[in-house]
Amino acid sequence: MIDENTVKVIVAQVIEQIALKERARSGAVTVGISNRHIHLCEADLESLFGTGHKLKTFRELSQPGQFAAEECLTVAGPKGVIEKVRILGPIRKQTQVEISITDSFSLGIPPIVRDSGDVKGTPGCVLIGPKGAVNLKEGLIVASRHIHLNSKDAEKFGLKDMDRVSVKSFGSRSLIFNNVLVRVSDQFALDFHLDCDEANAACLRNGDKLEIIG
Repeated sequence: MIDENTVKVIVAQVIEQIALKERARSGAVTVGISNRHIHLCEADLESLFGTGHKLKTFRELSQPGQFAAEECLTVAGPKGVIEKVRILGPIRKQTQVEISITDSFSLGIPPIVRDSGDVKGTPGCVLIGPKGAVNLKEGLIVASRHIHLNSKDAEKFGLKDMDRVSVKSFGSRSLIFNNVLVRVSDQFALDFHLDCDEANAACLRNGDKLEIIG
C-alpha cells in the first residue's frame, strides 16, 4: 500500500506535468536542432567541387526553400579536423561555417558567438573538398540561438524583427534560454533554432515544444 502523503505527491507531480505540457502547446515554438553545417558562396563551391558544380538535395529543411545537400566537407583547424560536415543550400553571398562550442575545442579555434551573417572579424578555418581546399579567412561562428517567424506569427506573439526574447523548455532538465534573437520574414516558418550543445543541456529533441516567456 502507498501511504496517503505519497499518493498526494504523485498526483501533484502528474498534474504539474500535464499543466506544463498544456502551456508548451499554447505558447508554443517548435525546436529545430542545428548540427554543425556550412553555407557556401558560388566561388568557394566551385573551388571545392569543380567549375559549374551544383548542390544536390539530400532532404528539405523546415525553412522554406532551404535544404541539406548531399555534399559534405572536412573542416580543419590548428588542433584537429571534423569530417563529413554537411553543406546547406541554397548558395549564399558569403561562406559561413556554423559549429558548436564543443566543436571549437576539437578544432582548436576560439568560439565566437555571432548572429548568422555577422562574420566580420571572426576566425577562419580550412575547408577541404574533393576537388580542392579553401583557406577561409573569416566566417567560422557559433550561431546565436534564434527564432524564425513569419509576419502573422510575429503579430500573434507581439514581436518584431531583431527583438530579443526568453524561451522556456520543460521536463527534468528544463532551462530558460535568454537573449534569443527574433528574425521575422514571410520567407520563414515558425522555428526555434538551437545548436547541439544547447539542446543536449536541456534534453531536447527536434519537434519539442517550448514557450516564449518574455
